[in-house]
Amino acid sequence: MEPGNAKTSSLVKKQKCYTDALERKRCITHTGSHMSFASITVKDDKPVDFLGAFVEGLIAGGIAGVVADAALYPLDTIKTRLQAAHGGGKIMLKGLYSGLGGNLAGSLPASALFVGVYEPVKQKLLKSLPENLSSFAQLTAGAVGGAISSLVRVPTEKLSTFQVVKQRMQTGQFTSATNVVRVIVAKEGFKGLYVGYGSFLLRDLPFDAVQFCIYEQLLTRYKLAAQRDLKDPEIAVIGAFAGAITGALTTPLDVIKTRLMVQGSGNQYKGIFDCARTISREEGVHALLKGIGPRVLWIGIGGSIFFGVLEKTKQMIAQRCPGSTMKSAPFKQD
Repeated sequence: MEPGNAKTSSLVKKQKCYTDALERKRCITHTGSHMSFASITVKDDKPVDFLGAFVEGLIAGGIAGVVADAALYPLDTIKTRLQAAHGGGKIMLKGLYSGLGGNLAGSLPASALFVGVYEPVKQKLLKSLPENLSSFAQLTAGAVGGAISSLVRVPTEKLSTFQVVKQRMQTGQFTSATNVVRVIVAKEGFKGLYVGYGSFLLRDLPFDAVQFCIYEQLLTRYKLAAQRDLKDPEIAVIGAFAGAITGALTTPLDVIKTRLMVQGSGNQYKGIFDCARTISREEGVHALLKGIGPRVLWIGIGGSIFFGVLEKTKQMIAQRCPGSTMKSAPFKQD
């Protein structure tokens, strides 16, 4: 080959590598959540398929939520008993699965609805907002998904009821869900089934928004740094890390929610802020961090299981449905 042609060929190759690198970076930046849970591949000139994403999200989110909650329910029970104990009260280690049925009856539709709402909202915002506001899009989508999923959490469907039932059973006050509902309604009225609903939203809305934003941002940056598609164990570790951080940050809100839900008809606390003040005054500020160990462990491992199962479910849906909104484009190599 002549020297001139060799030089030209070299320049062409360098230009191609540079172009491919820019394309790969653009692909990762705009669709970095391809490997995140229930991610949706949406072309720039194609609108978001809200219905398809919603239905597929219901399936994937429901399966992942049930598997994660069932696997880690004992840790949740220990955490609840630690938070409900006053002073140096001891906790019992029997019946760690008490109330599981009621919890799953609430977590299944809640997890399914959250995923179904989160993804299309996130994708719509990512398409509408500037690239540097991706975290805002994820935070907003998480809050919207959490708010809408809470609508299935009131009596017969809403989780506030199931949470009260579950936690009353976890702390040993009752032995069956039917007995819980009957006694609560008799002594406290139907409003007793909604105890702590405000604090439940106070804890879960920021939790949902922050956890999934952290997860998406870490996933995008890790994938950009690795220059390849991520493996299942890597996704699981990222999910665990995001869950653990968020779990630690929201522990005080979780303690307040637990105390309000298990206080019964005595109304020891007048509300969220009164509960926080009373706990701090009578037991010390450190009491607001009760159960942080089991909570961080529970949510960290739960995040690993949840995202791992969700990714597998997403892949199965994509394989069975050619037009699935969950199809992910493979990472481009040079």
